[in-house]
Amino acid sequence: MDIQTDTQMAYGIGELLGRARERAVPVVRGIGDGALGAATPCAEYDVKALVNHVFQVVEQFQRLAAKEASDFGAATPDRVGAGPDWREGFAVEADRLVAAWSAPGAEEGTTGAMDMPARLVGAMALLDLTVHAWDLARATGQGYPGADEVVVEVLLGVVAELAPTARRMGVFGEPVAAREGAPAFERLLAATGRDPYGWKGNG
Repeated sequence: MDIQTDTQMAYGIGELLGRARERAVPVVRGIGDGALGAATPCAEYDVKALVNHVFQVVEQFQRLAAKEASDFGAATPDRVGAGPDWREGFAVEADRLVAAWSAPGAEEGTTGAMDMPARLVGAMALLDLTVHAWDLARATGQGYPGADEVVVEVLLGVVAELAPTARRMGVFGEPVAAREGAPAFERLLAATGRDPYGWKGNG
């Protein structure tokens, strides 16, 4: 499955995840306890549930990088409720995710229950880390600087490839119309069903 240009292929998934991590970790660190019940652009999640979801993503995609079986069970573990150090715990797990996808062989072959191309699976982790960081920033009243340009370019290709299936599964909402001449990151958010302009949080 060819989802990237030659330029994009020059960047390893581990490097791209590192760029996404640099934006996501400060957002998670900036979430106050009083904002955990706030709504997010992902209608099915409040802030606490979305943080727990992203925790699960960064933990389980470490396993997928190592070609191990992942466990996205019906019940998402409550990392936020496990103790006061969850913000730094997220930073640690995000570092481990970057390291896992930077390891030799991580992008080779297939991984996961559906035997998908490993690089595509890694790009799915990149998508979650990028768009959910924006979700959390918007929900909690934090600024978000926008994703790295190369990350966004890669993810636009991923979304174009996966969108029909993702919408059928309810992972993406219906696309939102991006403004004329919109920056690539706004177009990415809109393609995943997020409103880059009108959604207002209460965090």
